Amino acid sequence: MTVAVYIAVMAAVTYLIRMIPFTFFRKKIKSKFVRSFLKYIPYAVLSAMTIPAVFTSTGNAVTSAVGALVAVVLAFFDLPLILVALAASFSAFLTGLLM
Repeated sequence: MTVAVYIAVMAAVTYLIRMIPFTFFRKKIKSKFVRSFLKYIPYAVLSAMTIPAVFTSTGNAVTSAVGALVAVVLAFFDLPLILVALAASFSAFLTGLLM
């Protein structure tokens, strides 16, 4: 298949995913349970995509765990995102060098 077909399929899938809720849910959702459920879906999906990538990115579980631990600790102290990302990357790199 060509790249144009891949792009067309992805465009159609993306459009359908965004269009279907507008088609089926024309009125405002009033159920507090459903609204609270829908509120957390973006965080759950982002976590489901990110966490496996974090632990498989370096090819070594130890270096990935060290980088993730440094990121969690620094994020807990509300440090800027760029500092957290750089420190986590550097700590994973340094752990890989020391192993």
